[in-house]
Parts: sequence; C-alpha cells; structure tokens
Amino acid sequence: MAAYGAAAFALVGWIVVGMGADVALDVDGRTMALRSSADTVAEVLQEARVAVGADDYLHPDAHAPISDGARIVVRHARPITLTVDGRTARHVVTAMSVGGALDELDIEHTGSRLSVSREGAVPLSGMAVTMLTPRRVHVIAGGRRLTTTTTSATVRGVLKQKRVRHGDGYRVTPPLGSFPRHGTVIKVEPPGPVAPPRTVPITAEVAALNWAGLAACESGGDPRAFNPSGPYYGLYQFSLSMWLAVGGTSTPNLWPADEQTYRAQLLYQRVAGRWQGQWPHCGARLFS
Repeated sequence: MAAYGAAAFALVGWIVVGMGADVALDVDGRTMALRSSADTVAEVLQEARVAVGADDYLHPDAHAPISDGARIVVRHARPITLTVDGRTARHVVTAMSVGGALDELDIEHTGSRLSVSREGAVPLSGMAVTMLTPRRVHVIAGGRRLTTTTTSATVRGVLKQKRVRHGDGYRVTPPLGSFPRHGTVIKVEPPGPVAPPRTVPITAEVAALNWAGLAACESGGDPRAFNPSGPYYGLYQFSLSMWLAVGGTSTPNLWPADEQTYRAQLLYQRVAGRWQGQWPHCGARLFS
C-alpha cells in the first residue's frame, strides 16, 4: 500500500507539472521565463502583473491560447515629440529606439541630421527629437551661383558650410537666422560704398513736395535707371556733373533711393526752386 501510494503521488505530481507551459515573456526588451498553467495570453499577463493598454503592442493577441514554448512580446506606448525641418508634431510609438520610432511612423530619415542618436532609447516617459532633412538650396555670392545640399538649421550654417564670407556690412537674404527650406535662394551682397555726409538740412517745405511723382515721371520710379543719351542716372535722371555738384559720389544709380532723393532735394534748394533747368519735362509733378 505504501509503495502504491507513493507511486500514485508521483503520478499526480507529474500530471500537475505537465499541465503547465514554459513561456517567455518579453516586456520592453526584458525577457523573463515563466512556468504557467494559464490558458491565454491575457491570463499569463495577469499572472505576471503586466498591464497592457490600448496603445501598447502585444503579440500574440490577448485571447491567443498558450502552448509550451510560447513567446509573448509587450511593447508599452511612449510619447515622442518630433520636429522635422521646423514643423512639430506629437506621436505615440511602441518602438524602443529613435530609429525604430521613425520607421514605425514611416518617416524617411536616411541622410538626415538628428538631435539624438538613432540607436538611442525612447524612454517610457517620452522624448523630443529634432530632425533636419537634406535640402537643396542655392547661394548667390560674389557674382557666382552655387547649389548645395544641406542639413543646416539656419542660413548662417549654410554659408559656413560653403565658406561664403558674410561679415559686418554684408547684406544677406533671407536673414542669417532663418530656416533654409528646400529651394531657398540665399543672396549675399558685400557692403556698399559709404555715403557722403549730409551736411545741409532739407527744409520741411522742400521735403513735402511730390518727389515720388517726379521720380515716376523721370525714371518710372527705378533707382537703377540709366539713360545712355545723357547719360542720365537714377530716380531723378541726374547728369553726372550735377550729381557731383551736390556732393554725390560714384553714379546716382548705385545709391539707394533715399540718398538720391536727398541729393535731388539739395539741388532744388541750391537753385532756389528753379527746377526747369534740371527737370524741364517732369518738374511740374513736384506740385501735383
């Protein structure tokens, strides 16, 4: 009887053990081996006290039956704030690496510059990632036009990359701190000549005349206008001798509109309002 009882106990024990299944549970990259008598994936998770939410990844699904050697994979959702070329969006991913998150979001990132390593982990608490994609931009400087592919975040970075000089006094458009989007044309212009001093003030009465109307008549309002028949230059079609007489340098059409207007007003004052000699066809516009 004793031997029989021992044998019976051994058999029962074997049956109880045999009813369990060896299960590998992988939770966010950490794997644990379990011996479980659960019938479904959901029951295994309940035994292991692993919570799975609606945004989490679970394979096989919660209702799948358990068999010996089963492997259950859980990836908990994590938020990621992604800024691509200045545009920010918020996502939820289950990938554990930055590169995996971008792949999960179907965002091409080959050749792009990231603020963090592609192999870096995305923590459960979430993270922010900045990505700069390769963009084709054009730079016009020193009479040359060059095209380059860049991942720079600013116009300044593009110019540094191409070693384009842009020191004090240079005019750069778009501004140095702006974002160079695909197709942007960056213009770099060297400093212009220093304007001669304005030693003679313009009276209020002269300043109030219709100088825009005069310029529209003389040159179509174009500061760079040039008439070879004189030759005559700029907004007010100065002759070179008259331009120099009122303190101008170089030629009028190389100067901005406000410098040309100041010299035209100075001329008007010097001739005491007798505009007919300088602007015989258009001078009457000053009073319209």
